[in-house]
Formats: sequence, C-alpha cells, structure tokens
Amino acid sequence: MADSETFVEDTEPYRRELLAHCYRMLGSVDDAEDLVQETYLRAWRSYDKFERRSSVRTWLYQIATNACLTALEHHSRRVLPSGLGGPELDPEAGPVPAGPGVSWLQPIPDALVSRDSADPATVAVASESLRLALIASLQYLPGAQRAVLMLRDVLAFPAAEVAAMLGTTTASVKSGLQRARVRLQELAPTADDITQPTSPEARKLLDQYIAAFQNADASALERLLCQEATLEATPFRTWFAGLKTCVPYLHTWVLGSPGDWRMLPTSANGQPAAAIYTRDRQGTYQPYGLVVLTVTSRGIGQIVSFHDPCLVARFGFPPTWAAPADERDTAAVGQPHRFDG
Repeated sequence: MADSETFVEDTEPYRRELLAHCYRMLGSVDDAEDLVQETYLRAWRSYDKFERRSSVRTWLYQIATNACLTALEHHSRRVLPSGLGGPELDPEAGPVPAGPGVSWLQPIPDALVSRDSADPATVAVASESLRLALIASLQYLPGAQRAVLMLRDVLAFPAAEVAAMLGTTTASVKSGLQRARVRLQELAPTADDITQPTSPEARKLLDQYIAAFQNADASALERLLCQEATLEATPFRTWFAGLKTCVPYLHTWVLGSPGDWRMLPTSANGQPAAAIYTRDRQGTYQPYGLVVLTVTSRGIGQIVSFHDPCLVARFGFPPTWAAPADERDTAAVGQPHRFDG
C-alpha cells in the first residue's frame, strides 16, 4: 500500500500548475478542477506501480493530459460570444441570449493557478498562456493538437517525452505541433503591445474603468477604450467591435444611473478584472458576475463580461455588498440590468 504522506509530498507541489494545464485544455474551471481531482485519484491508485522512469511531474502531466483528452470527446467547444458570429452593427439593438445549447468559456482566478517564482520570465509565460483570447482560440484546435501545443510550447517538455505521454511518435508530435502553431496564428491575436496586469498602467486603467462604470460616465469610458475595442458578454450572442458601437451600446443598455453598479478589483487569466454587483430595489448590491479587461499601451482593447453570479464567490468576494445609508435612500427602482460591460 502506498504511503499517503510520501504521495502527498511527491505530488502536491504540482496541483496548481496541473489545474492551469487542465483549464487550458478544457476552457472550464469546473471541469478542470474535476479533472485534477481525477488525476490525483488515478495517481494514488497507481502510485505503488510507479517505477520513476520519468519524473513525478511528467507522470502527473501524462495522467492529466490523457484524462483531458478523454473528457474532450464528450464535451462541446467552450466559446465566447465572438465565437458565435460577427459583431452587431446597430448599438441600439438589445442583447440577444444565445440559448441553452452553448457552452461558455469560463474565467479563472489568478489566485487558483499563480505560483511563486523568482523568475519574472516564468511568471510572464504562465500569465500569457492563460489569457482569455488564447484560451478561446485553443478551443478550435483538435484535442491532440491542443495537448501537444501546451506540453511543448507552454510547459517545454521534450518532444520525446510528449510522445511517450500521448502514446505516439516523436515525428507525430513535431508535425502536430507545427499544425497547431499555424492554426493558432490564424485564430489568436498577437500578444504584442499587451500590458501585464501587475503593471501600474494596467491597474490604473482598471481603476479608471471601475470609476467610470460606477458613475455611469459614458464619456469617461470612451476615453479609456481603443478605437478597435471589442465588447462582449455571456450569455448573449450580441457583441460589438469598435468604439463607435461599443460606447453607444453601453450608454443605452448598460450603464443606467450612477450607483447602479459596484465593482471590486481582482485578476483573472493573467488580466485585470473586477467582480460585479448590481443594486436591487432595497439598495443592496447583489452579485452579477465578472468583467475581464485586455489592456494595451493604447488603452482597453477588449471587455469580456460574464453574467454568472457564482463567479463573485469563486473569486473570493462576499455574496452581497451593502450600500451606504445615503445610497440606499435613493436606490434605483427599475428593472435589473440584463447586460454589463
């Protein structure tokens, strides 16, 4: 029988990075957490037979990757609204729900997958490989190509080790990697000119975005966005591209009155983010979801909002947020918001 203390000592240091790996493969935090649990269960059951011909880390990644590939055979692709069709051209058009058959991409809290490292380059690579645009693009790759790309380009496993993990040949790994790189280049925007979320510029823009939104200030939001900025939100298929449509849409359908929204700063997918609350009739702020920003040197280039109240708790925030007494006295009495930025 395997010694539990030795097993934990050998395997536990890799839990966070395995969660990040499973998330990159699946695009879902819920599914990734389940697969990590499955990985550790399988590893525990076979720990006595582990002959250490490879490192424990390689062995765990082999189990996790193959578990993910099996899961992908039974799951539909995770998408963002921009993956369902072209942008809406009319900013006066209301949000259109996508319907129950869509599996949405989920954001992941940085706190779940961040790891201590003295090497800034290592931290940068880890953050870059979790960006929403990349995770969304990965969903269009076949599972095997996705696995090869992650194991080789993100995790830097040698081609021979990847071949052993996947039960294939080194030549197959190399050709699969080449095809994956070409396809990803077609799908993913370039990472150039993206400010890292830990930088003062990114945090400043996040704070300004939060202030503009809470004050229902469309003009301030317009000054923060790039000309080519995009705006999308689950669970709606409606999304917008370009300053001339994003800002009028926010003004007409989203912002409401000053004080209707509260946002608390956080980080997700290596990007600036904020937990969102919306004010109810009694003046209490109820959980709404999460917004993730893509920040460039020119301003905010992408806004992705996730209307899922459960995300507020997942990111470590309280289930409700009480407004000051003077705000509760003048609480909005309109209908709840249907969409946010």
